[in-house]
Amino acid sequence: MTTNHADQAASTGAAPRQWLGLAVLALPTFVLSMDVTVLYLAVPHLAVDLRPKGTELLWITDIYGFMIAGFLVPMGVLGDRIGRRRLLLVGAAVFAAASILAAYSTSTGMLIATRAVLGVAGATLMPSTLALLSNMFQQPRQRGAAIGIWAASLSAGVALGPLVGGALLDWFWWGAAFLIAVPVMVLLLIAGPWLLPEFRDHRSARMDAASIALFLAAVLPVVGGIKQLANSGATPVAVAFIACGLAAGLSFWRRQRRLSNPMVDVGLFRDRKFATTIVTLILGLASVAGVYLFVTVYLQYVADLSAFEAGLWLLLPAVAMTVTSILAPRLAQRCSASVIVCGSLALSAIGFALITQLDAGSGPVPLLAGITVVYLGQGPIMALGTDLVVGAAPPRKAGAASALSETSVELGLALGVALLGSLGNAVYRQHLTVPDALSTAAAETARQSVIDAAAIAGQLPHGLAGDLTQAAREAFAISLNHVAVAAATTAGLLALLTITAHRHLPKR
Repeated sequence: MTTNHADQAASTGAAPRQWLGLAVLALPTFVLSMDVTVLYLAVPHLAVDLRPKGTELLWITDIYGFMIAGFLVPMGVLGDRIGRRRLLLVGAAVFAAASILAAYSTSTGMLIATRAVLGVAGATLMPSTLALLSNMFQQPRQRGAAIGIWAASLSAGVALGPLVGGALLDWFWWGAAFLIAVPVMVLLLIAGPWLLPEFRDHRSARMDAASIALFLAAVLPVVGGIKQLANSGATPVAVAFIACGLAAGLSFWRRQRRLSNPMVDVGLFRDRKFATTIVTLILGLASVAGVYLFVTVYLQYVADLSAFEAGLWLLLPAVAMTVTSILAPRLAQRCSASVIVCGSLALSAIGFALITQLDAGSGPVPLLAGITVVYLGQGPIMALGTDLVVGAAPPRKAGAASALSETSVELGLALGVALLGSLGNAVYRQHLTVPDALSTAAAETARQSVIDAAAIAGQLPHGLAGDLTQAAREAFAISLNHVAVAAATTAGLLALLTITAHRHLPKR
């Protein structure tokens, strides 16, 4: 489909074929979000099988998000040039193949590598879906409704991921969690050519290898350095990593300003609404992702639930997020967007504050009450934030803007796991008091994570095993408290930033 067709669509509105195409575009969004939540539940199971170290376990979880964040913008530009539908279908095929390889990984290194490939493939999917939506639905209200449905599919994946994944993990091995994506991607490959139009913009920026390298050189060393800080303190290596990453980030920014047709239009950040929304998406989702990882582990290793039972408990908060993401665009037509976003952030802060009151004996009910309140606030942020980012760019830059939006989402998710995960691990090690009868080697292993402590406890006599298990559960509950405090503080500060910077936002 050419840009002339797009102009015609803007004047006549979306046809039924576009709405059917929206259903197809919701598929990769659904499965990518489900893939993340399934992995969170699968972590304890693959940890028993592959025996990764604490830092390796974090890399298994967040290398996917970092690769998506690093390649989203260049893939958005590539989709603008070669065709967004074409890139979407290529990405779906690669994602299906990489999912199969991840499912049958035989080592920690192999799983991290295949997760990295999944991240690159995912980077081709997400900007393509949002960019196609922006071209198919150019009337503001229809675009807002379409993005609301897109955000709802994201939430639905979060909702069904724990339930489906929990069932698979109870009946099969951890690799089955990755195979969920395969039939969905096959369905997209079959239906996409029939229902999705093609869009391309030959005026888009060229693929700039230097910009891609600088972006990755900025993100990965900073996160690696922060992890090193959490594990070993302010070592020269950690400081050097962070310094190199910041220097690369500054070089990336300067290069984009010099290029006549940059990969990232940094001029968009002069718009206060755009810049504030990007910051809110990154930091807000970082808070949620970091806490959610600890919630899934708490349910299985502190509340002693099975994977399927944990999935059932997590269904309610995810459904709450789905509902509020659908309702948010309608509410935004009657109320200022700044009020909705600020109120949603404040609500999330209250939910995080509830989680700070948990201990090892609290059980799943108060924990799920807190995370449900958090998710009630996250739905509107996802729906309205994405629409604000994409809507701030001209239609011909829809791919780049949607890539920036998704970069914010994925970078926020990955940073949350890395930063809050590192914080939680450090607090856990600090507060774990191992029984004196435990050997030095066993004690060091138990300090890696509550999952490792459970594995060691399974090899000990009953009395000693009970003492270690209780100590590990108490230390993990304290680590969850600290992570929730950080998340609550972040959400509260973002609420103040939003109401200040978005004070003059009009109703939608």
